[in-house]
Parts: sequence; structure tokens; C-alpha cells
Amino acid sequence: MPAPAPVNGQVSFWFRQTGFPARRAPLDGPTDADVCVVGAGYTGLWTAYHLKKARPEWDVVVLEREFAGFGASGRNGGWLSGKIPGSPERFARERGKESVLRFQAMMNREVDEVLATLDREGIEADAVKSGYLRVAHAPAQLGRLRASVERNRQWGNTDEVLLSATELKERIEVAGGLGAAYNPHCARVHPARLVTGLAEAVVRLGVRLHESTPVTAIGPRSVTTPFGEVTARHVLRCTEGFTSRLPGEKRTWLPMNSSMIVSEPLPEDVWRGIGWAGEELFSDQTHAYLYGQRTADGRIALGGRGVPYRFGSRVDAAGGTSASTVASLAATLARLFPAAASVPVAHAWSGVLAVPRDWCPSVRLDRATGLGWAGGFVGQGVTASHLAARTLTDLVLGEDTERTRLPWTGRGSRRWEPEPARWLGVHGMYAAYRAADRQEEDARTTTSPLARIADVIASR
Repeated sequence: MPAPAPVNGQVSFWFRQTGFPARRAPLDGPTDADVCVVGAGYTGLWTAYHLKKARPEWDVVVLEREFAGFGASGRNGGWLSGKIPGSPERFARERGKESVLRFQAMMNREVDEVLATLDREGIEADAVKSGYLRVAHAPAQLGRLRASVERNRQWGNTDEVLLSATELKERIEVAGGLGAAYNPHCARVHPARLVTGLAEAVVRLGVRLHESTPVTAIGPRSVTTPFGEVTARHVLRCTEGFTSRLPGEKRTWLPMNSSMIVSEPLPEDVWRGIGWAGEELFSDQTHAYLYGQRTADGRIALGGRGVPYRFGSRVDAAGGTSASTVASLAATLARLFPAAASVPVAHAWSGVLAVPRDWCPSVRLDRATGLGWAGGFVGQGVTASHLAARTLTDLVLGEDTERTRLPWTGRGSRRWEPEPARWLGVHGMYAAYRAADRQEEDARTTTSPLARIADVIASR
């Protein structure tokens, strides 16, 4: 009998596993506050958390269209990683190499800062600091992996190490694995448990969190909702991939789709064949991007780009994933982990991450208008959102700190092209990346020229 079709959408497997939280009351009329945060994902909640910690007497309001963690914060791959979001080279051109080295050092420390905060607040998020592996399973990938390790060391990742095929196999059995890079600055987390626990911690501090409250406009010191206006000295936009829904923001950041599948729990004999006892996070060196984790309850969760972008920056709020994407990810899981090929896929879903036109995030506050924002984390937001929130907090408080001197502070990116150029460019870029991956799977020993063309289209 064939396995039943996996659950598709319904936000994410993470929330299906934990259960959806009861929604907090929506805004019930016009109100004033010291700070109004728009968006109750990681960035918005961490910002509210650190503002309230620094200024307990301030009235901080958070507004959320759905419920806390409905967006990428409740759908991501669970990588609490020290990877810098964006391009170190671009940051260095703008602010100098030393600023990038400080950025990398702070991102590495931030992993431990988040874990320590989870402990203090009693947030059980299946956290294990296990590091991450970037695996090469084709000759061209191996050359690219070696070059990337050398590049990363120049930008501050001095403790990232190359592993031989034998050393990789001692950790995890990946079909065709030729080698890997191991970086210790990463922890596995359960996305929904993290964001739900953080929301509870914020409310305990006295933050007013209003869910089921869509924001229809953001202006200087004011936020408009169907239930009334919030007037605040500071208005902070923390809406990441859903930013395109706000008036005037359709071309600010591109909502890039990323899709995931998760298997049913693997039997113990299958795990003995795969290994993965260290529970490291996992990615490979394909251009189209692949990432995964071994979950706390013994599943494999695997993600990739799928259908990367919907015309007009539309967002599928329910998290539905195309059948072709589910089949492609399932085939990839079976190819890389043949021992798990017979284990059914339990759930598939998708979410959106925010991509600025230059693929580099920003944290900014206009003191004249009180408007600020943080985001554009290009898929690296689990840790970066915490550092960005602390940076945004410093800016609101008017403090000059090591964080406010980071290279993402005060910067901006040009807007994305209008349609149909935006749709054609993104789909053309990922078609080229996938074609490059196919070429490299056919024993090509150097990076495909198609990938270099796609990099030019992407402005990476």
C-alpha cells in the first residue's frame, strides 16, 4: 500500500507538532505608546524584549496580523547560526574589513547569547549547539568548498575546518560525500517552540502583544490598523518577508520562497546506518541551496528553494508547497541518505525570506520621523534577528555601541526592478543555478559558467 500523501502547508510542521497557540486579543481601539513594533516574528519580539529590559517603564506595543511566529520565524530550518547574512566583501567595500571581522565575531557570540537567554527565560526549544557541516558530493563542489573555507577564514571564521571524506563519514553518511567543512558556531533549534516561548517572555515583561491585528499603513510616529491608530515616538518595521504587503514596500525586499519537508521518525537501525549522532546542521555546496537538520524526535528535515518567487511579490500565507517541489526534495533526501529512502515524508510547507536587491540586510532608524526597521536577512535570520534587534534597541535609546557601528547599521539597498523584470530575473537566476548543479553532477570538476552568470543576475 502506498504511503499517505504528506500534510501540505498549514503553516509548518513545527506548529503542527506543538499545536497552534491561542491567539491574543487584537488591538481594541486607538492607543498611545512609547514604541510600536510591527511584526511578531523573531526580529519584532527580540526588539520588544530588549527594549523592555532596558526601559521597563516604557510602553511597548507589538502588532501582528496573524499570531506570533506565523511567518518565517515559525517555518525556518532551525539554524541558530553565526553565519553573517549578506556579502562580507560588499560590507567591507562600504565600511572596511575591520567592521566585517567585528561583525563575524559578534555573530559567533550571538549564538551563545541566544542560548543563554533561552535558559534564563525557561524556553525549551530543543536547542543543541552542534555546529554545522557544509558537504561536497560532487568534484566541482569540493573545489568550491575548499575555496570557501579559505575565504571564510579571511573574514573571521578561523575555527572552520576542512574534513576529508573519511572524517565526514565518521560523523554522517552522505552518499557520494567527498568532504565537508565544519563550523562550530551553530545550534539546532525548534523554530515554533523558540518563537512561542519568546512571545510568552515578552508578555511577561509587560509588552502589549496584539495578534489578529493587520497593519494597513505605517507613517511617522503612527501605525494604522482596522481597529484604530497607534501613536508612538518610535515605529519599528520588523516584517521581513511580508514587508511587500505594506503600502509602498512592494519592491523594497523580495519575498523569496523556501520550502521544506520533514520525514516520519527514522527507525534506530536506519539511524545507525546514517550516523549523525552529533546532530550537526547540514547543508551542501549546490548553487540552488539545500539545508537540513536531524530533529529532536529523530526525523530528517530538509529544505530548498522550490518555486523561488511568485509574480508581483505575492505571498502564500498558508505555506502550501507545489507537488513538484515536494517530490524534488524527497528525491534529494533519498539520494543523499539512501538508508532513509523508504521513510515517508510527513509534512511539506513553505515560507518567505526577505532578500534586499544587494543581498545584504540593514538596521536603520530615522530620528526625525521615529521610523525604523531591521531585516533583509536572506535566510540567515534566526541568529541575525537577535543581533539586529539589539542594534535597533541601541539606536532607539540613542546609544553609541559596538553594535551601532556594525556595517549593516544605517545602510540601504536600491529597490528591486518592477514586474515582469523581477519575476523573469529571479526565475532565470534559479533556472541557471539548477542547470549548473546538473552540469556539476555529471562529473564536471570546476564551477559551471552558468552559476557565474546567475551570480551576475543576482548582483551577489
